[in-house]
Amino acid sequence: MKSRVKWVENICFMAESGSGHAMIMDGSPEIGGRNMGPRPMELLLMGAGGCTSVDVVMILQKSRQDVTGCEVDISSERAEENPKVFTRIHMHFTVTGRGLKPETVERAIKLSAEKYCSASIMLGKTAAITHDFEIIEAGA
Repeated sequence: MKSRVKWVENICFMAESGSGHAMIMDGSPEIGGRNMGPRPMELLLMGAGGCTSVDVVMILQKSRQDVTGCEVDISSERAEENPKVFTRIHMHFTVTGRGLKPETVERAIKLSAEKYCSASIMLGKTAAITHDFEIIEAGA
């Protein structure tokens, strides 16, 4: 896997993935940015959310659950001193589907957190990561 990050101006950078996608990263105006894109640390959380969501949906589908939606809201806390690593991360999953079994949803989230999600497992080296979930019946 490869990527490239190129300085554009001020503290704005263009990130390009090895798969051919690009996005802007920028800082807040307080530190000289123009708020033209997400912060790099936000991208870490977004990446972990994407990684674990892929796992959860795939595990639920393989478990023959009729999943129709999956969202994860992530909140975090960071260290006060440099390096300002994440110290706490909480992931709240909202899983939508028909007749979803709570124990199967819980198992999918646990498998992602403990076995499959590389991003979450890496972040877990510095942060205490917690999870909870709710199920919404599709069509309700």
